[in-house]
Amino acid sequence: MIKIMLWILCVNFAFAQTSYYFPERNIKWEEKSPKEFKLNTNVLQSAVDFAKENEYSGSRDLRIAILKGFEKEPFHQIQGPTKKRGGPSGMILKNGYVVAKWGETNRVDMTFSVTKSFLSTMAGLAEDQGLIAKTEDKVKNYIWDGTFDGEHNSKITWEHLLQQNSAWSGELWGGKDWADRPPKEGGIDDWKFEKPKEPGTVMEYNDVRVNVLAYALTHVWRKPMPMVLKENLMDKIDASTTWRWHGYDHAWTEIDGIQMKSVTGGGHSGAGLFINTEDMARFGLLFLNNGRWKEEQVLSESWIQKATTSSEPNVNYGYMWWLNKKGSRHWEGLSESIYYAAGFGGNFIVVDKENDLVVVTRWLEPSKIAEFMTKVNEALN
Repeated sequence: MIKIMLWILCVNFAFAQTSYYFPERNIKWEEKSPKEFKLNTNVLQSAVDFAKENEYSGSRDLRIAILKGFEKEPFHQIQGPTKKRGGPSGMILKNGYVVAKWGETNRVDMTFSVTKSFLSTMAGLAEDQGLIAKTEDKVKNYIWDGTFDGEHNSKITWEHLLQQNSAWSGELWGGKDWADRPPKEGGIDDWKFEKPKEPGTVMEYNDVRVNVLAYALTHVWRKPMPMVLKENLMDKIDASTTWRWHGYDHAWTEIDGIQMKSVTGGGHSGAGLFINTEDMARFGLLFLNNGRWKEEQVLSESWIQKATTSSEPNVNYGYMWWLNKKGSRHWEGLSESIYYAAGFGGNFIVVDKENDLVVVTRWLEPSKIAEFMTKVNEALN
């Protein structure tokens, strides 16, 4: 009797699991009609039309858009590769199948701070493989070249860097921490001489400190981050060969006698991840399926749980993923389990586990993302 009951439970559990589709490399992604998933086709199409009609208002020449968007930063200049962008594009996946898409989904474009979510994942893979014991460890115990010396910087943990609340103080690749995205108030002397916050207390969006994380991970892995990403993740999810991850032109470090490029976690001075919409969707699908691609656990489920847990200083931010919790960036009326990667110019990878959705939208006016996601959500009802 007990065996029969256990068998029934196992069968019911198996049927309760959502079956996802995982596309092979270099094939046309399988599409299904929204009706097959009881989605409202007309409402979903209105969401797509909205995305196409609300293109990011900045120049398609991203050098112009970058310099305009960050003109307040002292000493700001483009230090790495850039690329003129395409028009709006995107994909909506339900259970892995494409139920809507628009634009050139195979076009490679800059993705700006969406790169941060990929960089965070490099730390996750390092923890999964034991290269980092735990994110609560102080980085100085791994990187001893002076980058984390001093009373202040020696307190910084991997978690502080991942949550962008490290307040790391210093200069890297010519970028000064205080000059990157300075406060709206004050001037250069106020920013330059302000005492750093205590690590772990205040979340500050800052690419210099993100690039310090990339630098530290490069030394932990003893490999350039693009190689780590390719071998440990992108090849495993059958991504294309077209994506590239750049660093600043002069951002070289020597490891084991070999010169390696240290990449950036964003693109507001150039560089970062250049990638197409479909490869972004694959990355989102991996997270939707708790780090598993087909039969392989590529990234641990425990890491995804940590990465999407609110930090103390900011309920809407985890390990370089934005979280739809009730806070300053809450999308009213949508699931609080939603999390997403976001980048300059309106680049987004949205993971909605509750509804088995991955949504990628590119070059959408950033202020319109909540309205767009609301329209997508309305198609579910």
